[in-house]
Amino acid sequence: MMNVIAAVAVLGILGAVFGLVLAVASKIFEVKKDPREEAILSHLAGANCGGCGFPGCGGCAAAILAGDAPVTACAPAGAENAAAIAKIMGMEAPTGERQVAFVRCNGGVSAKKRFDYVGVKDCISATKVAGGPLECAFGCLGFGSCVSACQFGAMSIGPNGSAVVDPDKCTACMACANACPRHLIVSVPVSKKVHVACANQDKGRAAISVCEHSCIGCGMCQKECKKDAIHVENGVAVIDYEKCVGCKLCTKVCPRDAILPIATAEEKEKYKAIKKAQAEKAKAAVETKAAAAAEK
Repeated sequence: MMNVIAAVAVLGILGAVFGLVLAVASKIFEVKKDPREEAILSHLAGANCGGCGFPGCGGCAAAILAGDAPVTACAPAGAENAAAIAKIMGMEAPTGERQVAFVRCNGGVSAKKRFDYVGVKDCISATKVAGGPLECAFGCLGFGSCVSACQFGAMSIGPNGSAVVDPDKCTACMACANACPRHLIVSVPVSKKVHVACANQDKGRAAISVCEHSCIGCGMCQKECKKDAIHVENGVAVIDYEKCVGCKLCTKVCPRDAILPIATAEEKEKYKAIKKAQAEKAKAAVETKAAAAAEK
């Protein structure tokens, strides 16, 4: 009996000693945590979507505190929380229009296929099979890797087979862009409604051969724009959103319907008639001026 009591006593003393040692060690080797990190974390979305490029919201908060990420790194948190984070960091609140994701492809079923893909329904997996089933190397594969990556229900595969974004749900976290193996998804100002829905950089004939709606770099949109807001770069039209006023003239002259919103046949015919009338009026004015000069 005495042996049992002695053993229990020894174990109790050892437990107390080890506990004291651990308590002292925890104090000595304690890593001081900046209280601002928890404050920043409380203003993040909490979705751990990875759209910021850091491992979860905790990694994002640490990066913001270290100066490795902007206070707007968590797009889903919104402008109000970004302003709160800026205040915690002793900075001015960020300004600027809300951004949303946009898919630069409207090909879908209009894009020609090289073969029927029957593997895992995932865009990344599809590209591993001979580069993907589409003839267009720049086209949306439509298997929904971006849809799976979106934590906010803002991505879906549209009726034509290409991915589309619901701007009302989009938080611009850009997790979809990171998931797209063809890098077709970009951020655009939410107020802008005119977009080039193509990323094909092939020359005209080559682009025509792979998709009914491919941009062929003809430059008609660039010539028609009165605000110098659209230019052909690397064979494809690109919009300067700071200059674009949404007049949609570019959509009415695009022969490939590569610019959204696609103009109807009636809209295009009406615009052609307006242009023809303007040309005739200008010609008549020149002829009248020339006749007057001849009389003098």
